[in-house]
Amino acid sequence: MTIRFVICFLLTVAAAPRLAKAEPAKPSGSPSILPSSSRLEELWNQGEFTEGVAVAADGSVYFSDIPSGEGISGKVHRFNPKTGKTSVHCTASGKSNGLMFDRAGRLIACCGANNGLMALCEILPNGKLKVLTGRFNGGRYLSPNDLVILPTGMIFFSDPRYVGDEKEEQDQMAVYRYDPADGSVKRAIGADQVEKPNGLALSPDGKTLYVAGNNNAPGGRMTLNSFALRSDGGLGPKKVLVDFGDEAGIDGMTTDVQGNIYAAVRSASRFGIVVYTADGQELARIPTETLPTNCCFGTGTEANVLYITAGGGLYRIPMNAAGHHPATARLAKGVE
Repeated sequence: MTIRFVICFLLTVAAAPRLAKAEPAKPSGSPSILPSSSRLEELWNQGEFTEGVAVAADGSVYFSDIPSGEGISGKVHRFNPKTGKTSVHCTASGKSNGLMFDRAGRLIACCGANNGLMALCEILPNGKLKVLTGRFNGGRYLSPNDLVILPTGMIFFSDPRYVGDEKEEQDQMAVYRYDPADGSVKRAIGADQVEKPNGLALSPDGKTLYVAGNNNAPGGRMTLNSFALRSDGGLGPKKVLVDFGDEAGIDGMTTDVQGNIYAAVRSASRFGIVVYTADGQELARIPTETLPTNCCFGTGTEANVLYITAGGGLYRIPMNAAGHHPATARLAKGVE
């Protein structure tokens, strides 16, 4: 989640006619992944700041709604594609942001600051939260933001700080690697590599970790980066795929089975979901009405449907490519 920008339009003439709602520009790009007839469909728009869209094995789509108030915990909602209905799954989410289901069907959440849990958690089927890790080297995390789960169950999660007045107990914003087998945590990427890490994604071959650098401080870098991922969870050198310069960069992201990257780009002059090749070349763009935060593909009959969180809503659009779900992907031969 990045800092929100609120624009208020004041009408000074009471008798002025109501203005028609502006439609976002049409999606455009390579027909190999984006049908020319595809349009963004609004599914639900009753939230304040939606994030962390994730799909369960049964096709249900879960997403966070993050309130700005310090005394409000936030919620996780569940959208049922079969009925078109949205319900509340978790009434007190600890300011949950990024979400993802693991291979066993557990819903894992990054819970942020601003009176949130500031921890990596599991959201249980009854909506209660279980903290998996809340500290590193004795100090609380800054504000866990987004995550990606490997087929082995290992979890990479980002820990920047955008909002919240809680004391900062870590000396840098970083990406951590959590091993559910023993509960151990290691710092995988430090601020010397990515100043303010945000969204994370994994290539379908499991060999590349993508990390969005979204430093909104004056002079901060906004980049899309890749790291070679070794079988032991270690990372190779950073490669910058896209540099957004003075514009805002990427929040959340996902990948398709072809290896393309779907990124929620928040640049003020050109925001929306932008699809990049694995080496950072733009393939397609899906403009959104409000600033996007995250995206995730459906599953089963909706494997080609991209779900998007933006503003206070949930949206979807059909694609010509199927999504990659790293946590449930087939394990490499010899890996258990």
